[in-house]
Amino acid sequence: MLFQDEEAATLTKTKRTKLQKKSINHDRQRILVVEDDANIRRLNTEILIYSGYQVDAAESGLAAWYALQLNHYDLIVTDNNMPKLTGVELLQKMHENGIEIPVIMATGTLPSLEYSNELLQTTLLLKPYSYEELLKTVKNILYANRQGAATPPPDWQGDAVPLRVAA
Repeated sequence: MLFQDEEAATLTKTKRTKLQKKSINHDRQRILVVEDDANIRRLNTEILIYSGYQVDAAESGLAAWYALQLNHYDLIVTDNNMPKLTGVELLQKMHENGIEIPVIMATGTLPSLEYSNELLQTTLLLKPYSYEELLKTVKNILYANRQGAATPPPDWQGDAVPLRVAA
């Protein structure tokens, strides 16, 4: 499902309830991809769906915030530099509201040090990255979150990605 700013802002309580009931799927891990660039958003979404994940997409941090009100996610993959609500501002809102979900910030520029508290539970993936890097990072974080340990999956090949798991 693609969350757009205009649609998300106009969701009624009845629509939200219907979407929440429809979106429950306990078989696959659910990921929210947040990216303002339509091509990157589509590519990341398709790669993750093809890899077996249930994926929703949001075109901005604001649309992602509305999606978080409607659904449970196991992981968020977000850009930082977006209009209306940046990735760091989204993390701030999540922190202020007690929403603890692992986050991969896939961005072309490092956020400034003033946001270091919001980034404590975040893994950075610098653009440009390959789909293999994206999938390995996603797999590691979801595995660590499920296991409650910051260790790579048993079949991991390559260098371990630094993991920070929300408590």
